[in-house]
Amino acid sequence: MSRDFELVPTLDDLGYALDHFSVPGRTAVVMTMGALHEGHATLIRAARERVGRDGYVVVTVFVNPLQFGAGEDLDRYPRTLEADLKTAEQAGADIVFAPSVDEVYPAGKPEITLRAGAMGERLEGASRPGHFDGMLTVVAKLLHLTRPDVAFFGQKDAQQLALIRRMVRDLNFGVEIVGVPTVREEDGLALSSRNRYLAPQERRTALALSRALFAAQDRHVALEALRARAREVPSTRARAEALSAIGESRAAADAHAVAKAAPGGPAEVRAAARLVLDEAARLDPPLALDYLALVDPSDFTEVPDDYTGEAVLAVAARVGATRLIDNVTLTFGAAS
Repeated sequence: MSRDFELVPTLDDLGYALDHFSVPGRTAVVMTMGALHEGHATLIRAARERVGRDGYVVVTVFVNPLQFGAGEDLDRYPRTLEADLKTAEQAGADIVFAPSVDEVYPAGKPEITLRAGAMGERLEGASRPGHFDGMLTVVAKLLHLTRPDVAFFGQKDAQQLALIRRMVRDLNFGVEIVGVPTVREEDGLALSSRNRYLAPQERRTALALSRALFAAQDRHVALEALRARAREVPSTRARAEALSAIGESRAAADAHAVAKAAPGGPAEVRAAARLVLDEAARLDPPLALDYLALVDPSDFTEVPDDYTGEAVLAVAARVGATRLIDNVTLTFGAAS
């Protein structure tokens, strides 16, 4: 079925667009605050691939005032609708819904909103009180308005993604939530609309976020390899002798130590990341760390040192006036 790409600015236009087409396939939505970049384009392409040629892809562009706190960058948040339309169309969107604030909140700030609960008060929620309440309120509203079968969100905003999944489950939304891996620039910096605020020297400092996560990831891989080696032979003197016989006496000692240590090494992973961040705090300009946390993705509480399973290593920091976030997912193996 052939459809023309459309910009729809009002609720009535959106309703007409969704009702006008008899869509035999599924409908997908990608929610953005505009200033679209390759990360957003990746989400749109993933949505198009999921619903196919017969499906319908809606992209929303709306800078939601409810999720900005006092002193945050609402007024200077980039608004580039003309460029956004080109990016969305090229990536495979059918329509872009780009309403005004008055269109979404015709009576001003709504009296009834969603509350993110305890998970929404941790990490980003602690740094930005009320942010997740505003985010969930607009996501719920946009889900109702766009009527999707599936919605796509980036994993870079890991806590946001976790809260949306929880909201959909707790409130019985009939929509599938799909997380798409973080897209990075060539130097490793996670793509963000806020990257454009960084001066060249600030950008060099900001690279510490991804370097810290990659250092932790490397440390995690090394620890897992040592544990796997330790499990290859019995936990006896024979293990050390067997490894020593092939010139790996240090590996034997390390494997023995790791085998007795807490599974997964969360403390070592945190330490590897913090070392990079501490160095970045001494740069010019310095990196001002907000938090570094290794958390359970189900509730974003810190994991203990004997933790096994999936965890999110999340970091947030300021460089100059720009605040950035990033994360990686790690899986800690069970002890044996």
